Amino acid sequence: MKIIRTMLASIITLGLLQSNVAAGEFNPVLDIKDPAPKWAALPATDGKRYAFDDFKEKDVLVVAFTCNSCPYAVDYEDRLIAFSRKIKDSKVGFVAINVNKVEEDLLPAMKQRAKEKGFNFPYLFDETQEIAKKYGAGYTPEFFVLNKERQVIYMGAMDDSPDADKVKVRYVDLAIQAAQAGKLPAKQETIAIGCRIRIERKRRTRSGS
Repeated sequence: MKIIRTMLASIITLGLLQSNVAAGEFNPVLDIKDPAPKWAALPATDGKRYAFDDFKEKDVLVVAFTCNSCPYAVDYEDRLIAFSRKIKDSKVGFVAINVNKVEEDLLPAMKQRAKEKGFNFPYLFDETQEIAKKYGAGYTPEFFVLNKERQVIYMGAMDDSPDADKVKVRYVDLAIQAAQAGKLPAKQETIAIGCRIRIERKRRTRSGS
């Protein structure tokens, strides 16, 4: 019995180690150079639908998870607009995705916010929340930079400060430059600072009830 228990413990430990290897330093699901999860067509605030493959002509794709209700996400809106303006007509694509399901984050509220702020980028809604789970996204805002092969080469914060006036290092910009050069950025993963994404938890039901 002692031998069997030892073998079982070894198997469990190995399984835990293997599961940790699959994740990044801060991301619980993805690691650097992992293939980016795809999504089917999702509704956007401009009335269109966008799928992952709709951006295939771009050499670099930046995916941001954000929302309406988080103060940190709201503080980044002007930076997202400026970023989208900067990359316009380039080979860099940008898309924002919201998965929160509270009323202030549903698609009608997203459309209103996009109109008020003049969003110049696709702002998608995933009511299933599956795309956030597949990316291991936990906060708003949180960014993922994908290279031409659609490998994840950076994930985390857009820059090094939630205060726009104090930004010194622009992680996403540096990752884009690295991707365009066919390289990995020096900084490949950071901690995203923001509000927790509101992933719905399934309630457990008692058998026989």
